Amino acid sequence: MSPDEIKRQIKRMLVERLFLDVAPEEVADDADLMATYGVDSVQLFEIVVGLEDDMGISLEEDDFDLQTFSTVEGIAGLVTRKKGNGV
Repeated sequence: MSPDEIKRQIKRMLVERLFLDVAPEEVADDADLMATYGVDSVQLFEIVVGLEDDMGISLEEDDFDLQTFSTVEGIAGLVTRKKGNGV
């Protein structure tokens, strides 16, 4: 899966799971999800569940860094690393 495909899938997942009132393609790669869309700790948990379900990755305690989860770009980097490691 290419980096652009990963980002598109993440954006679709965010809009669907967080019930965001925007089209997935309107979510900027570098938009601060907390500031722009009001993502809170409960929604962060939903993002984690979505990543594990939709992307087929397993996240470890070390993967949880607020900065990583603050943008689509950061989340995509995490997904790419996890898929590259076969985890």
